[in-house]
Order: sequence, then C-alpha cells, then structure tokens
Amino acid sequence: MMTDTAIRQDVRPGRREDAVACADILNGWIDDRDWMPRVHTADEVRDFYRDFVFEQRRVWVTGDPIHGFLAMDEDDDLVTALYVAKPGLGIGRGLLNVAKDGRDRLKLWTFVANRGARNFYTREGFREIRQTDGDNEEGLPDVLLRWERAGR
Repeated sequence: MMTDTAIRQDVRPGRREDAVACADILNGWIDDRDWMPRVHTADEVRDFYRDFVFEQRRVWVTGDPIHGFLAMDEDDDLVTALYVAKPGLGIGRGLLNVAKDGRDRLKLWTFVANRGARNFYTREGFREIRQTDGDNEEGLPDVLLRWERAGR
C-alpha cells in the first residue's frame, strides 16, 4: 500500500487529455461488476468525460499512467466520481484526502450494492444521510453520504 504522503505527492490536477484514461477506469469498473448495468457505451462514457466532466468539474488524477481519479462539483462540495484501477492500495484514500483539504464537508452518492465503497467511505468518516430506491439512470438503490470535519 502506498502512503498517503506518497499519493498526495503524485496527485495533480486533471487535464482534458486525461479524460479517456479516467473514463476507461470507470468503464472497467462497470464491466467488472455483474450488478452494475451498462447504460452508456464505453465511447459515450469517454465523450462525457472529455466534453463534460473535464470541462465542468474539478478533477484530480494520480499515477503515470493514471491509476485513479476523483471528480467533484466544488460549488456543492459533491464528489461526483472516485475510481481507482486497483483498490486496496490507498489510492482512493489519498485522492479523497486531497478533496477534503480546505473543506469542512463533502458529500457523495454511491450505490447500495457497492458494499466495498460504502465500507471505505464509512472508514473515511462519511455517514449516511438518506437512501433512494433507484432514482438514477441505472435504476439502482443508492445512498447519499456526508463527511464533516471534526469540530464542525
């Protein structure tokens, strides 16, 4: 496992030319989960990342080649994506800690079925705010989580 310090030193702002690599990490994640429906083709995901995510969101990446990324809507303190190519190495924690820097709170959505992510976020101090029965394009139950800096 990489140390948080090593990961932080490797994290950099994402650039539009990173969009395909990040989209491919997400595409791999989708394809590796039998419970996750594919509602967009891999090319549509790449186009969305290039034309929207990297234009409208704050994105951090780590690795060369990229092996993890985090995207967020800073106006809402909303993490919209956090994906790593190989979970369990501390990469997600390092990216999440960069997003926490200078903020008092973060929120994010994850799928109820994504137990690994839910356990990870709980370890990182996130708490469940509410659940839906699948009010998303995938039609899957999801959960809104929030992290608040201690003392707030």
